Amino acid sequence: MTVGAYEMNLDGAGVRVGIVQARFNADIGEALLAACLAELKELGILGEDILHVTVPGALEIPLALQKLAETQQFDALIALGAVIRGETYHFELVSNESGAGITRIGLDYGIPIANAVLTTENDEQAEARMHEKGRDAARVAVEMANLVLALEELAETAKDVNFDT
Repeated sequence: MTVGAYEMNLDGAGVRVGIVQARFNADIGEALLAACLAELKELGILGEDILHVTVPGALEIPLALQKLAETQQFDALIALGAVIRGETYHFELVSNESGAGITRIGLDYGIPIANAVLTTENDEQAEARMHEKGRDAARVAVEMANLVLALEELAETAKDVNFDT
């Protein structure tokens, strides 16, 4: 049996990306951003095809993502930030609500969102992950933008096919 397959595509040429970065835990956020931007450049995305905005913290990320998605100007979005466990339940609230909001925006608007909001037990864990997670976010955004575009083209092609012959 032959099965069709879509090959992963990390060509960022022409891909438009919106980035929302939380300012809370600023050092981690800045490192995530630097790694993400460097990888986006490596993947062929031009600076003029990237919009970067900041928000106070992780709970504000979903609203900014929603506003970017509403513009229909982006092929993918990226969420950057860090939620580091403290001594209260606030960590769980922020982590869970931020993550759920980010996922909901992607599904509601049909836009890929690379979630690189780190949720760690301490600063050391965040620092150990920030560079790789920033690069990962860039790769996920480009791969998923290309996949969504390919699937949308497939859907358009399917509309033109007449199966009644």
